[in-house]
Amino acid sequence: MPFFEAIRLALQTIRVQKLKSFFTMLGVCIGVMFLITVVSIVDGMGRYMETQLVGKLIALNSFELRTRPNLNIGDVDRATWMEYNRRPRILESDVQPVVDALPTGVLSSMYSEGGVQMGSAYSRPRQATVTAIDGQYFEIKKLDVTDGRSFSANELSSGAEVVILGPDLVKRLFPTVSPIGRPVKMGGKSYTVVGIGESRGSAFGMSFDNYVFAPFRSPVHRLLNRAPHVIDAVMVQTPVAEAMPEAEEAVRAVMRARHKLHPGQKDDFVLETSDTALEFWNKIKQYLVLAGVALPAIGLVVGAIVIMNIMLVAVAERTHEIGIRKALGAKRRDILIQFLIESATLSTFGAAIGIALGAAAALVIRTTTPMPTYVAPWSIAVGVLIGAGVGIVSGVYPASRASLLDPVAALRQE
Repeated sequence: MPFFEAIRLALQTIRVQKLKSFFTMLGVCIGVMFLITVVSIVDGMGRYMETQLVGKLIALNSFELRTRPNLNIGDVDRATWMEYNRRPRILESDVQPVVDALPTGVLSSMYSEGGVQMGSAYSRPRQATVTAIDGQYFEIKKLDVTDGRSFSANELSSGAEVVILGPDLVKRLFPTVSPIGRPVKMGGKSYTVVGIGESRGSAFGMSFDNYVFAPFRSPVHRLLNRAPHVIDAVMVQTPVAEAMPEAEEAVRAVMRARHKLHPGQKDDFVLETSDTALEFWNKIKQYLVLAGVALPAIGLVVGAIVIMNIMLVAVAERTHEIGIRKALGAKRRDILIQFLIESATLSTFGAAIGIALGAAAALVIRTTTPMPTYVAPWSIAVGVLIGAGVGIVSGVYPASRASLLDPVAALRQE
């Protein structure tokens, strides 16, 4: 029997025997639906972590030289924390040797960051995330101002007492007037607002717009690092991702030499990239994907058993038809292929419905809850393959029984 003719007969069976076909497809449909839903949640969380959380904190094609990781996604044991605390801090004096070692065309910036109480004449004091910057910070982070201006080179080098405010802070500190040219107070000192920065969005309900930027050499850096000449990080960005390993090795060589580390000693600093920050999440993601595939497999096993039983019933009901086909010259292989294609078609049809329901469930979750979802194309392909595979595997025994029927005995059946 031609392949498409077998598919046509299978679809005709679905149309004629609606209730039986429904129960045949139910197990596969439920299994694939859960597969698509769970995988879409895990994949959506992964994309959210990469683009909305880590992607906003670590710029594209960049890494940060730090004493210890800034993003600890997962548990860090006590021994590791104690080792972090024993490490030497990154110093201002480390910056120039690091910058001098970088390849041509690489951008860099040093900065320190922390929470500081801020106040204005138009509002009560507010807590804000203050970042004291130097170098090409705005170029690396792709940040601009929506009103006012950015810092001049002279303001950065001289440590002028000027600031750029984030949109959330503008609303809180200057609810009724423009902040440009007006003073704000941090640590008892007055700073002039010269610009309003772009919105940096949010992640997990946490806004990134409650920020303040100030020149590193202004007095504010003493509020962020109590120890003198200490900085939080040196940020380095390469033009392309392929250039990052070379830049990382250059920075590593400089810092190992400055910290007088022997060849057998581990680094007492970190070069943090988006990949290192997401390392723990990626491990968890693998287990979640495995669970997302394994749990729906229970429904698929049930679906396979149902398909096998119903196909056995179909063989019994169509014994006379099989006898006629064999009497007309159909070979055992033709009968076997016919029933395999029928079972695979039923199962694949159920998988297709399961994919549609899974995608709809993912959409409902994304629109009604804070949980992000993303239907990965590979999960759809896996769903279709699973549907066809379950149908073929569960149809092998019934198809084999049908192909082994004696044509004379089959023709006697009514």
